[in-house]
Amino acid sequence: MRTVDQELETRVIAETPKKLFIGGEWRDGSGGAAMEVVDPSTGKVLCEVADASVEDGQDALAAAEQAQSEFAKMPARQRADILMRAFELMHERQDDLALVMTLEMGKPLAESYGEVKYAAEFFRHFAEEATRISGNYQHAPAGNARFLVARQPVGPSILITPWNFPLAMGTRKIGPALAAGCTSVIKPAGLTPLSMLALAQILKEAGAPDGVVNVVTTSTSGRVMEPMIRSGRARKLSFTGSTSVGKRLLEQCADKVMRTSMELGGNAALVVFEDADMDKAVEGAMLAKMRNSGEACTAANRIFVQRSVAEEFSAKLTERMREMTYGRGVDEGVKVGPMIDQDQQSKVQELVDDAVSTGAKVLVGGEPIEGQGYFYPPTVLTDVPREARMWDEEIFGPVAPVTPFDAEDEVVEWVNATEFGLVNYVFTESLDRALRVAEAVESGMVGINQGVVSNPAAPFGGVKESGLGREGGNVGIDEFLETKYIGIGV
Repeated sequence: MRTVDQELETRVIAETPKKLFIGGEWRDGSGGAAMEVVDPSTGKVLCEVADASVEDGQDALAAAEQAQSEFAKMPARQRADILMRAFELMHERQDDLALVMTLEMGKPLAESYGEVKYAAEFFRHFAEEATRISGNYQHAPAGNARFLVARQPVGPSILITPWNFPLAMGTRKIGPALAAGCTSVIKPAGLTPLSMLALAQILKEAGAPDGVVNVVTTSTSGRVMEPMIRSGRARKLSFTGSTSVGKRLLEQCADKVMRTSMELGGNAALVVFEDADMDKAVEGAMLAKMRNSGEACTAANRIFVQRSVAEEFSAKLTERMREMTYGRGVDEGVKVGPMIDQDQQSKVQELVDDAVSTGAKVLVGGEPIEGQGYFYPPTVLTDVPREARMWDEEIFGPVAPVTPFDAEDEVVEWVNATEFGLVNYVFTESLDRALRVAEAVESGMVGINQGVVSNPAAPFGGVKESGLGREGGNVGIDEFLETKYIGIGV
């Protein structure tokens, strides 16, 4: 893939919307406030976008509330058609969408292309689900009544998305909301707002009625979002982000008993048993660890390898990590982009230093890359002890910590020794062991002999402090539907 020239970068950024999208109109923030969007590979400002105030947030919610009644009446086929048209437009504009994502988030262009296609697939998937919303009709067991069960949209929804997958996390929420007949206010991460603004333009062109989709970008998320949540005018909150923020939002939602779904932090374990296909295990570990440069809630945070094959696995993993090139995501051959900002780069180094101080050994990497941008090299640590902070804290960076284990029961206990439970990975050639361990580990998802589990057609979500509810699959739309029972006497 060729290196993108500066002229193309400039054009794409210039053509991306930078205002708030409220009630079908692009508008400045009240008072004309703006916030900077920074390229993490250079540390330089790409552009400025509107910085929403509390009043702007209330206006967006009012627009969603006003549009809700008519949108709920729109036939399911029409809602599906809007989503399918948006799906098609995303593919038509994948070059620009991918470049915008790489510039504002830093991931290699090839990964951005992959995310555009993945994100678009949520629109196609939920376009199909929109026409399958069903109810029920039955006689009461006693025979003295009939039951009608209807599914209806929950109502105006607030959707909050993270910076690491700025397009896919949006479509994963917007898709089922639109399919169910819910209007929404979307608040993208302040670090990566451009992808969502570009998506709002596509949805407008695809035929989403005014007020059905609203986007507010802001540098003061808590100040703008809390009044919206506490107002009682929205009936649903869907959030993807850190567990600490999710807990605060749950407290706010409790005030009005607001329906919530939360995809929160992860602390995924990747377990390699001695009977695993070692090449397949290393490839799976590379995918589970290095997708998005490790900045993913599904990233393998703890890698446990049975002692008899730990040395072989670590050597092969180190060789693969050493081959990975880092740099600006727009440059040819780059496999690893920068961390999102300097704070994240510093946190990764803190965790590495802590692990080394407790006895871990560095096989490759281990030191931040000096110079322009927030880069951290692919890193492999071995013999990472239980005392290391990275056993309990998300790394969110390209660091693979390897710890040997002896027995199956021991490693299952280690895997479950966390408050998180999003996803875990198991590599073994034994079907019995694979199913036994998959059933024993405490997580919403398990990958067996694969390093990527995300799929629009599968339910995505966690247990324990990794979240509530599911996104995707045939259950993702349920998060935006209420069940109404109608009893008919005879």
